[in-house]
Amino acid sequence: MTQSKIIKTASGAVLYEGPDATRLYAAVVLRQAISTYLKCGMLVSRMYTPKRMAEAAGQYTGKPYTSRHLARAVEDLHQWIVAAKANIPVETQS
Repeated sequence: MTQSKIIKTASGAVLYEGPDATRLYAAVVLRQAISTYLKCGMLVSRMYTPKRMAEAAGQYTGKPYTSRHLARAVEDLHQWIVAAKANIPVETQS
């Protein structure tokens, strides 16, 4: 099994290595996409319709959402992201 980790380089780059870290990064992107939609009505991608964003959030949190409950999905995603970050080691390179 591949060990996931987050690598922070001296130049400021952040690398997400491994399956768990990649899944974490995808959740962060999804959370930002939903937040952008809620704040200004902009879809960051044609793929991310409100319905699909709600379904994707449910895949991370295990809870069902509809497009009307996207604000709750953002809150739940945030909790999931915090918990996932706590379980992935961070390596700093100089």
